[in-house]
Amino acid sequence: MSRDIAIRPITAAAFAPFGDLLDCEGEPDRIINAGMCGRWHDRATLDFGDGRAGVSLFNAIPRELPYTLDLVERHPEGSQCFVPMSLTPFLVIVAADMGGTPGQPLAFETAPGQAINFHRGTWHGVLTPLHAPGLFAVIDRIGPGANLEEYRFDAPYRIDRS
Repeated sequence: MSRDIAIRPITAAAFAPFGDLLDCEGEPDRIINAGMCGRWHDRATLDFGDGRAGVSLFNAIPRELPYTLDLVERHPEGSQCFVPMSLTPFLVIVAADMGGTPGQPLAFETAPGQAINFHRGTWHGVLTPLHAPGLFAVIDRIGPGANLEEYRFDAPYRIDRS
């Protein structure tokens, strides 16, 4: 099995098994604010086992390519939405669940202005901005109990553009 993963551009269809792609593709669903604002309505499905939705700010150090992937995580009690606070792309790493452990990872790169929402329980890489600033608004579950599972790969993967 190859330990090299080629980054691909993110699309709503390719990302659908893992979560929602939030962007402003196509015409807005509604025009609001006296005709001065387009609204792309209800773009992410937030899903929490208990607790409530909270908004936090994350400031991650940008990473360089090739990126070494040795750790993924998931949140069994809630979805997790990452909204960049700058118009820079970021790396999104996901893996299907294979009976409690992650399968072969996939790597996507967002376009400027795109955000993502991981479905509840989706294995994913840590926040991986490719440019400064690495500032994100994160909407996720705030509540009691454990909501983090981590998995370290026996051998790391190397992620780069093809």
